Amino acid sequence: MNRFLSAALVALALTACGGTQAKAPAPSPAPAHPALWKVVDHDTTIYLFGTIHLLPKGLHWTTPAMARAMASSQLLYLEVALDKDPAKLGAVMAKLNNTPGLPPLLDRVPPAKRAALKKVIDASKIPLAYLDAQETWAAALAISSASMSKLNLSYEDGAETQLTEIFAKAGKTVKGLETAEQQLGYFHTLPEAAQRTFLASVADDDDAKSTKEFARMIAAWKAGDVRRIALTFDDEMKLSPVLADVLLHKRNANWAAWVGERMKMPGTVFVAVGAGHLAGKGSVEELVANRGFKVIRVQ
Repeated sequence: MNRFLSAALVALALTACGGTQAKAPAPSPAPAHPALWKVVDHDTTIYLFGTIHLLPKGLHWTTPAMARAMASSQLLYLEVALDKDPAKLGAVMAKLNNTPGLPPLLDRVPPAKRAALKKVIDASKIPLAYLDAQETWAAALAISSASMSKLNLSYEDGAETQLTEIFAKAGKTVKGLETAEQQLGYFHTLPEAAQRTFLASVADDDDAKSTKEFARMIAAWKAGDVRRIALTFDDEMKLSPVLADVLLHKRNANWAAWVGERMKMPGTVFVAVGAGHLAGKGSVEELVANRGFKVIRVQ
């Protein structure tokens, strides 16, 4: 479950720990054509782009249509605009991760999951004593971060990082729809039972399985196949409706409302959020269209 629904949050954890760079794979020769929409009226255009937060090095996705959309946009909005200083993000995590008196981490999952979780923790090389002192969500993110670092993917090569560089080089402003504290706060405010469900899902992580699942996700993203992306997220949501509601549904509703308000202002902006937010029933573009706005698939 943590591989897709919480990918942005895991990317934040990777950044906070200074571990965003994974082993670099061979560049992918085939260009990608990820999905892109625009919301338009007489004086406003908002591009909606679904990203993959962690990508392999050398993957090219800036098609002519994408380049035109970026060039015409005055602003870039990401889920969160990260500060370049990882210490500041680390301070945010430390502020949220402060509940004393929790039981040892292995005791926070069902007995049948403990051996598998211990195996994943051992593979992560993170001391168990350190994880015992963390809130459940934070420990799960730390373990997931270590697992993702083995997948030949990195945040530095992810779509958000590349978009930020493109807009910054053009002298354009980059803003966040949320703050890092808000994003990490979604996990922090989860009921403990939901946090433990998330932790238990980490016990099911397998490097080979994760590699194949991410490869399928990236292939669907490269092809702009939102149906396949939606199917992946549908499977994830069934594992924890509470987590899906917090990380997916409520945020989609918030961002659709934001788009509705932003359409009252003239100009062109580029909005980039995780691809799962722009796929399937209840996606951002569907909710925006339901508000009466014209939504057009560009690519």
